[in-house]
Amino acid sequence: MVFFWLIIILLFLVLPGLRTVQQYQTGVVFRLGKVVGTKNPGLTWIIPYIDILRKVDLRTITMPVQPQKIITKDNVSVDVSVVAYYKVADPIKSIIAIENVMSAINQIAQTTVRNIVGRFQLDEILSERDAINQEIRNVLDTHTEPWGVVVSVVKIKDIEL
Repeated sequence: MVFFWLIIILLFLVLPGLRTVQQYQTGVVFRLGKVVGTKNPGLTWIIPYIDILRKVDLRTITMPVQPQKIITKDNVSVDVSVVAYYKVADPIKSIIAIENVMSAINQIAQTTVRNIVGRFQLDEILSERDAINQEIRNVLDTHTEPWGVVVSVVKIKDIEL
């Protein structure tokens, strides 16, 4: 009879709480809706039916930004496409501070590219790519810092007239 109850406890309390966090992830634990901590990679246990484990990818993510139609300072219409590389630095902030990090970064990147590239003339855009890339990265990084995200690189991928 005792063996039967041990099996029941194992099936309903221990096994449902087992979770696997991959090497490139961190698990954020919510207990009844409140953050109580993080879990490191490997096999981990949470209190079943009370805790929720949300996994956050800590790898660098490549995000291509759709080509933006921009009118330069000298009234030339160009399509500029950009690629941004970002990484989650604070997993708790990246879940709590914003709903969808990737979508938000994409939207900010689009508007930032339009604003910054539109201030330059066409020949400046072609010759000063590094300065423009750095300026876009700085603006993105200041916006994403409260979300626990670091934008490491922004590169202008293509410029079409």
